[in-house]
Amino acid sequence: MTTAVALAIAAVAILVAAHLAAEALKAATPRAVTKVAASLGFVAVALLGGVEGWFEAGILAGLVLSVAGDALLLSERRTAFLAGLVAFLLAHVAYAAAFAGVARPIAWTALPLAAALVLALRWLWPHLGTMKAPVVVYCLVISAMVWLALGVESREVRLGAVLFYLSDLLVARDRFVRPGFVNRLVGLPLYYAAQVLLALAVS
Repeated sequence: MTTAVALAIAAVAILVAAHLAAEALKAATPRAVTKVAASLGFVAVALLGGVEGWFEAGILAGLVLSVAGDALLLSERRTAFLAGLVAFLLAHVAYAAAFAGVARPIAWTALPLAAALVLALRWLWPHLGTMKAPVVVYCLVISAMVWLALGVESREVRLGAVLFYLSDLLVARDRFVRPGFVNRLVGLPLYYAAQVLLALAVS
């Protein structure tokens, strides 16, 4: 890891801490600025590593789409949430496309992922209302992304994908089941750790 990459990762960590402080204080502008800046930080980690092939380009595309999703999810409006969901859906498609070129999928890992998918949807279903179809599609895509990631040799990719999945469960809990700061307090560090790990797979 180069010094520049290490500094970029440190900046992401500091910005995430600042964002959580702004969340706790309900400071709207610092909340928005620190979140978008932290997200641009994980893009910087990838760019500092160099983007040379399909695998790297796919991950970079996923990271950039995630920045768009992060910006959209700053809003509480339903339309912004749907747009953010689409941005993250496309990010997972980009990640999956990147992983598909290098993965050796492990068949049995599909079983626990399928069980987790069923349990997650069963938990969320009574709270989804008109969002059932978009959430089902999203869950299927992220599950496929994680399955492919588990077949990639890179430990950063495997761990990053799993942490992303866990962070999304907390986003779902916050939006649909039980809103609260604790969801972001736990979920955002998981999310940014996931994205940094995926960015490191580029470098």
